[in-house]
This record gives sequence, structure tokens and C-alpha cells, in this order.
Amino acid sequence: MFRKYIPSLLLFLLFELVAITLWIAKYNIFYLLNFSYIGGCLALGTALFTAGKCYARHFVQLAVGSYMLLYLGIISCENMQIEGFWYYLFLGVFEAATIHYAVAKIFGPLLFGRGWCGYACWTAMVLDFLPYKQPKKPRKEKLGVLRYVMFVLSLAVVLSLFLMKIANLERIMFWIFLGGNTFYYIVGIVLAFVFKDNRAFCKYLCPVTVFLKPMSYFSLLRVHCDENKCIHCGKCLKVCPMNVEVNKESRKRKNGTECILCYECTKVCPTKALH
Repeated sequence: MFRKYIPSLLLFLLFELVAITLWIAKYNIFYLLNFSYIGGCLALGTALFTAGKCYARHFVQLAVGSYMLLYLGIISCENMQIEGFWYYLFLGVFEAATIHYAVAKIFGPLLFGRGWCGYACWTAMVLDFLPYKQPKKPRKEKLGVLRYVMFVLSLAVVLSLFLMKIANLERIMFWIFLGGNTFYYIVGIVLAFVFKDNRAFCKYLCPVTVFLKPMSYFSLLRVHCDENKCIHCGKCLKVCPMNVEVNKESRKRKNGTECILCYECTKVCPTKALH
């Protein structure tokens, strides 16, 4: 029975490795506490999922997402959005948002794909409680270009602030964090009701996906499909919040890099073709 919880244990140990490495490298115990907490929440959440608890993913979203938003973002005044990443990158400093992006959104997806989107994103943490868990309308593929527009705009805003040598830039970045999150929540909720899809914001507007998509293609952790068992009933396609062509094994399946590892598809598969 213990064997089924080994992935949860390995996940915790992975984050502990990151925590200890950064603690030693940066001489700052905060990194040990930070990544131990996040790893512990993820490990507990995945263990609860393995045990069949329906609230498992929401537990992780609230535990990690609220910590990132309220403690790191608002209390500690760290801009953990993409603008914060550009800010620290231009400063040439490897801390806060640059570490967060490296672990969760640039190199981490090689291991766990877009697991960040499914288990830790503080925007999706709220959006996933809206009524459209299963998309009610076809996906508007062409609108996906808007995420690249948002990506370029975020870079242009921060670059402009540096070029103009604006004073009190760190304080301005904090207000950008507050304004950006408010904008994301309002637009995300509006899009969810317009498209009858909780994850419409993730599909069309979120700039972070520009980082996530390339690495997620090679993700070690992914939903596999035994096509010999698949009877093409379409149940998995209906429940997938990201419109992934999950009934195909190929990495080139439609929207394959968008899987958030919610595993809703595995719950409804009548032949257990998905694992």
C-alpha cells in the first residue's frame, strides 16, 4: 500500500533538494523554509489525491497559491508575477521571482509539465471555483495569440521603466504586482463567464504560458494513453479543462503542452486507458 505514495515522497524530496541547495548557495534560511513548505504541500496534496480525496487539488492550490500571493507578494512586497521576473533579471539578481520562474516555470516543467498551473497558480486558485469546470463552448484557438501580446507588453513595461531610470522602482514594481493581480482576477472571471470556461484566461491571455509550453512538451510526468484500451468514447475530452487531446499517446497531440495534471480524465475513463 505504501508504494502508491512513493511519487508524493519523491516530489517532497525533490523540493527539499532545491531548498537545501538554495539555502547553502544563498546563505539564507528563507529558501529552506520556503521550498520545504511548498514541497510539503504538494506532497500532501498528491498523497490525498492518491487516497481518492476530491478536495486534494484545491487544498494544494489554496495552501501554495495563497502563500505566494499573500505572504510573498503582499506582506513581503515581492512582485512574483512575470513583471517581477523581468525586473530581477534586468537587475542581474538571482532571487525572488527569478528563482520562482526558474523552478516552477522554466526548468521545472521538464519534470512536471504545467503542474504549476494545476496546483499552485494563485490566479487559477480562484478561477477553478467558478461554475465552468468543464468547458461549455469550443476553444477559440486564434485567441491564443493574445498571450504573446501580454508577454511582450510585460517585458516592454519593465524595460521602459529601466530605460527611463525611474526612481523608487522597487516600490513601483509592488504596485504593478497589486494592479496586475487585480486585472488578472477581473479579466479571468469575465472571460470564464463569457466563454463558459473557468480556464479561458489560461488559454487566451496568461503570458506565463509562453515559458511553460516549450518545456512542457518534454515533461517527464504526463498523462499516458494506452490506445489499445481506448474505446474513443470521448468522456476524457469532455472533462478536460484545457481541451487536451488526451486520448492520444503522442506528445504531438492537440494542446498536449497545456495539460495541468488535474487527472480528471483518468477518473472518467471506463477502460482505464489513461494513467
